[in-house]
Amino acid sequence: MNIKGMSVGPIGTNCYIVFDDQDAIVIDPGAESEKILGFLNQRKLHVQAILLTHAHFDHIGALEEVRKATGAEVYLHKSESSWLSDPMLNGSFKLQGREILVSPADKPLNPGRLRIGSFDFTILHTPGHSPGSVSFIFEEDHFIVSGDVLFYQGIGRTDLPGGSMEELELSIRNQLYLLDDAFTVYPGHGPATTIGMEKKSNPFVRK
Repeated sequence: MNIKGMSVGPIGTNCYIVFDDQDAIVIDPGAESEKILGFLNQRKLHVQAILLTHAHFDHIGALEEVRKATGAEVYLHKSESSWLSDPMLNGSFKLQGREILVSPADKPLNPGRLRIGSFDFTILHTPGHSPGSVSFIFEEDHFIVSGDVLFYQGIGRTDLPGGSMEELELSIRNQLYLLDDAFTVYPGHGPATTIGMEKKSNPFVRK
């Protein structure tokens, strides 16, 4: 399994493409659909699904274009099912000054194992940054896509609708920090890190 990260949009949101020889999953198509689709077309990849770690504007800005171009179903946690069409909740009205309205997700993301095509991974519900934040664990390949929960030497902000510092800390301590130290963490913004590094030196949540 391979993972391709690309920084998109004005605040550098990380969109990830997890892929093998033929198929792919797109995670958080936040902006610059031409950049995302260009990579998929170059590799001749068939998109099996579009997964959202959460529904803030900077993670969904290119969702409609990528969904239309690929025909893939969109997955989102039920706690944020209404956010895609609500600029106040997804933050686009307040933080960007331009409303983002997106069609509803096709399927909910429930905690536990999920298999989509050849992709087999675990979904963790990791609220705190937002009520429906989730993280995707690819156990066999020892990496996690953490959205805006855990960053390199940082954590997601908790001052947006539904945010909670207490919940975020519990999500990190009781779920992410239980993973093996060697797991690579691919966050929603910034560079990759490891579980071990963050447990040891994250200035906000240490183990």
